[in-house]
Formats: sequence, structure tokens, C-alpha cells
Amino acid sequence: MAVSFNEIPGNLRVPLAYVEFDNSGAVTGTPTLMQKTLVLGQRLAGSEVAAGVPVRITRTDQGAAAFGRGSMLAAQCQALRQANSYGEVWALAVDEPATGAAATGRIQLAGTAAEAGQLALLMTGHRVPVAVAVGDTAQVLATRVAAAINAMAELPVTAAVDGAQTSEVVLTARWKGLTGNDIDLRLNYYSDERTPVGVAVTLVAMAGGAGSPDLAPALAALGDEWWHYLVNPFTDTASLDALRDELLSRWGPLRQIDGVAFMAVRGTHGEASTFGLSRNDHLFSCIGTGLAPQAPWVWASVLAGVAAYHLGIDPARPLQTLPLIGLLPPAIADRWDLPERNLLLYDGISTFTVDAGGQVRLERLITLYRENAYGDPDPSYLDVNTIATLSYIRYAVRTRITQKFPRHKLADDGIRVGPGQAIVTPKIIRTELLALFTELETRGLVEDFEAFKSTLVVERNANDRNRLDVLSHENLVNQFRVYAHSVQYVL
Repeated sequence: MAVSFNEIPGNLRVPLAYVEFDNSGAVTGTPTLMQKTLVLGQRLAGSEVAAGVPVRITRTDQGAAAFGRGSMLAAQCQALRQANSYGEVWALAVDEPATGAAATGRIQLAGTAAEAGQLALLMTGHRVPVAVAVGDTAQVLATRVAAAINAMAELPVTAAVDGAQTSEVVLTARWKGLTGNDIDLRLNYYSDERTPVGVAVTLVAMAGGAGSPDLAPALAALGDEWWHYLVNPFTDTASLDALRDELLSRWGPLRQIDGVAFMAVRGTHGEASTFGLSRNDHLFSCIGTGLAPQAPWVWASVLAGVAAYHLGIDPARPLQTLPLIGLLPPAIADRWDLPERNLLLYDGISTFTVDAGGQVRLERLITLYRENAYGDPDPSYLDVNTIATLSYIRYAVRTRITQKFPRHKLADDGIRVGPGQAIVTPKIIRTELLALFTELETRGLVEDFEAFKSTLVVERNANDRNRLDVLSHENLVNQFRVYAHSVQYVL
């Protein structure tokens, strides 16, 4: 018997019992994939952690200390950690654009309060109550509103009474960039809230934000670390194209450190549709928030947290009905109906519903991929489940081969080799792949073993005899999404 030893040489003459260990056959079953989520976002100038430095986030309040209270990235870290307290999460900050402008908005007050109460302001989902006393003038209330806003450092804006119009409060985003235009301002969001008699409030939406950060340093900081899920708050074309190119490189067979970027787009149904139709990316998933109170970067963070947690449990199981923890829904009048949501699902935009208790729930999580290279409809990468399942299958195949055959020789089938030799043949690899398929089938990730077996090709490369080429046809398990039933009754 010619046993292949890894460490014991064949020319030993010194008497002793030499025993080595070989772990190539120690691991059985499908592998556990430890997944990591990376949150991209803007920090505030002068914050503790510099841009381009990945930081592990283990607590909901950690982002505020690291990237500045009221920063985009602080809100993202808090939202994701509240939605997913278990998974491994990292944050990577980018600086605000070198050129550009911060978004601004206004709160215009008028009248004199005829009754006591409060102004129920809601800013990016944060309640900002302002006390109102009988006789308060618009100028008094403006001062009080500005003070209440500035007292909440977690808000993404600062406030100041207009020097010329002292009954108006000027709001300014804490950072420069287009993203500041998505900061939501509203009054009396909840049904039991109302403005005291005699007081009138007019909200001027945030606007004027300009500029997008340079993502090149952040993308370079990703290195060759495997980030399975990313949170992307930037929806401008330049940022999306740069991130798309990086994700495609990671998806390819030479790197195999694939990841999916989650994002959200705020606006009307038409605006969401227009955005979805402007992209065609299978490694991006974008949910349309409508006119929801919270910022799209918060929605993207919650979406990534929920998806990462549940896809880590089972990549093939659909995510429909899962609660998007911590998110406030749009007002009832602003919610999209079924035909509108169905249209968005053909435009590359993921959708949500709102249950009777006001909880936002995921309806269908899809990618931005819609068409093939010829511009024809192509559902091959429609669902995020497909991407997640393919990623896991590739990881399972790779780890099975590298774990069981790390330093083996390669020979043709039929070689007369002694037992114990570290040698593989096409038949041995074929048998291993069939065994792995049955394990994946048991986990509910693939189906139709007989078709897989009959079409599996394993052969030595004709030009490189050290290389084994494999062609396989995995039939992925699908998701139960639609039930159609015609009842033909008799009276």
C-alpha cells in the first residue's frame, strides 16, 4: 500500500512511532457561510473615525460616536442594528463632496395661538414636539422650534431663525450632497395629532443639495475582504456605476467574493419607476419608499439587515411578509395599491405592504436586473433569492473541493493506484459533486437529481493536464409566491 503522507518523510531510519494528522476528511455536510454586511455612508467632518477605515459595529449607538451624531452613517448603523442585532456588521465612511451644497428647508409659522397644545413635527421619522401656550406669536414659536430641533443632535439638520423673517426657521442639512434633499419634514403624522387653533404652519421641503462623494477611496478600502451585503445610500449615476463595476468584479470567478448592494429610492411612483428603468444591475436591490417619513438610507439599512439575517438562514426561502423593523409607512393616501406595486416589480423596484397595525412588511425583494444584452426581458436574475442561492452553491462547491482535495494528484479514470494515495480522477470528483448535490437537495436549495446526474460533465482539460473542467446544471429550488385557484361552483 502506497499511502500519501503529508508530513512524514519516506527516508526515516530513527526508531519511533510517527503519527500525523490530516483534516481533509474531517468536515462533513454543507458548509456554514459566515456573512458580513458593510454599510457605506457619509460621516460628519471632524468625527472620530476617518473616511476609508472599516469599523466593526456591534451596538446601535456606536455609529454616533464614530461618525458624528446626526450623521448619515450614524442613522444607518442604528437602523441596521435595530433590525438585525445578530449578524456581523461593519461601517465604512466617506467624506462629503469636495464641492456642492447642503440642502435647506424652512418651517414658516403664522398667527397667534388661541389654545395650548404642541406642534407635532416629524423630521426623518424623529418626533420633535414643540410646546405651545395661549398667546404665543409666530416669532416666539419660531424661536422655540429652532431650539427644539437643535436640542436633538441625532437629527440630520440644524435650525436657525431667519434674520429677516423672524417667524421662519431655516433648516440646513449637516452635510453637503444630493442626499440631503431626501430629508423629510412633516406635521401631524399620527392621527391623534393636530395643530393648536390660531397657529398656521407651512413646511418648505428640503432642496438645493448638490454634489456626490467620490467613492473611489472607499471602494479601494474594500480590499479583497468578502462583504456579502452592502448598504448603498447614493443613487447618482456616477456612484452607482463605480459600485456596479466593483460588485461585478467581485462576482466573477477569479475573485468569488460576491456581494449584493441594498438601496432605496424616495419619491412618487413615477420617480421610482423612472429610477428603476434607468438601471439594469443584478447585484443591486432597490426598494421604493414612496413618501415615507424616514430617509432612504435608513430604509436601505433596515432592508439589508432583515435580508442578511434571513438569507443567512436559508438563501432560497422567500422574504415576503417579513417586518422591516423600525420603519414608518407613508401616509395612507400616499401608499401604492396592488397595480402600482406590480408595475414597479417590472421596473426593477422592490415593494412593501403595510399591515393593519401600521407595520411595514416586505412584499417582494428583487434586483434591478430586467433585460439581457439584447434588450429583451430576462427574469434569470429577477429575485435576490437567486443571487443568494447561487452564491452559497458556489461557496459549497469550492469549499468541498479545497477541503477534501487540497494537495492531490490528478489522473485519468481507470488508473491502477494503491489505496491511500492522494490522487483524484474525473470519476472521483464526479462522485463527490453528486454527493454534494444530494446534501444541497436535502437543504432545499436544488432539485431534480436525475437531470443533474445525467448532464454532469467532469473531464481533464485537453491542453492543461493539471486542470479538471466541470459543467453542471443545478436546478434551483424556487419560491412559493403566487397561488392561483379558479372555483367553478355548482348551485
